Amino acid sequence: MLASRLLSILMLLQSRGRTSARALADALEVSLRTIYRDVDSLSAAGVPIYGGRGRHGGFQLREGWRTQLTGLTAAEARALFMAGLPGPAQALGLGEAAASAHLKLLATLPDDWRNDAERVGARFHLDPVDWFRASPPADHLRLVAEAVWNERRVRMTYESWIAVTERVVEPLGLVLKGSAWYLVARTVRAERRGPQTYRVGAIRAAALLEERFQRPARFDLAMFWAESTRRFEEGVYRDAATMRVSPMGWKRLRNFSPIVVAAAERTAGTPEANGWRQVTVPIESIDDAALQMLQLGGEAEVLEPQALRQALHAAGARLATLNAGGSQAKQATAERLAKAERESR
Repeated sequence: MLASRLLSILMLLQSRGRTSARALADALEVSLRTIYRDVDSLSAAGVPIYGGRGRHGGFQLREGWRTQLTGLTAAEARALFMAGLPGPAQALGLGEAAASAHLKLLATLPDDWRNDAERVGARFHLDPVDWFRASPPADHLRLVAEAVWNERRVRMTYESWIAVTERVVEPLGLVLKGSAWYLVARTVRAERRGPQTYRVGAIRAAALLEERFQRPARFDLAMFWAESTRRFEEGVYRDAATMRVSPMGWKRLRNFSPIVVAAAERTAGTPEANGWRQVTVPIESIDDAALQMLQLGGEAEVLEPQALRQALHAAGARLATLNAGGSQAKQATAERLAKAERESR
């Protein structure tokens, strides 16, 4: 473990440049004392590591010095091949480059590891698209990816659920969520200068501009995405519903969103003699909740809010009318037509 950690410190300093002891400790999940001891060991072995104190202090390698100890372990090689399975690279227009990198990486491995690494592609396949769904269209993905990589502005026509607008944005990153791509970008000349999220499939037109922009030095895409998705998921649910569910209803409820499932588990009461139990779950709106609750069928009884009970009752009445049988359905249709005729006179 010591040898692996020393090599990791070298790789971090070689790739990042000047790095603080705290950053190294966090990256390797060890104490500061361990980092200082490891740096002393590297220095004693002749590795030219320099340290500085103060606000801009940290460790760094002598300029121009690089280690040649970059060999991969068998497990690391397998991990790299897992990360390089086909899919996103092809969508980004990097399929040929990914295939070339795959061959080059294979060529660098020892013979006894090569067959092991090649088995990854034959035994593992990633399919991020859920059942009975197609991948959302993302016609401008490659253009947006080029803008992200080269820090160039993009003029785009974007269709949100509110309206279609045209704006100039500064692309900061791309995120693949499930099977859909999302763009994180700042809007130019807007009151809100913070990054926003755009669904690439909702971009109706896009043009790559010659204008470049300065990427925020401290912007962390993964951290931004985690925080923004948390805020979005929490903000969607604005109310709550209390209901009783049967054992089958409890099982079906677990197919709802993770936030709903977590709330149900947290609030679940003691099961009654017949197995029914009371839970409280978050809901977006009465209409949306009614559509969701219909999936539970007769395995759930909503206790409150009253508006949701009424919405489910009305939906159930409509279903009963439409599916009551041929004669009743024809009679209901005839009554509606007669009423419409009377009103038109």
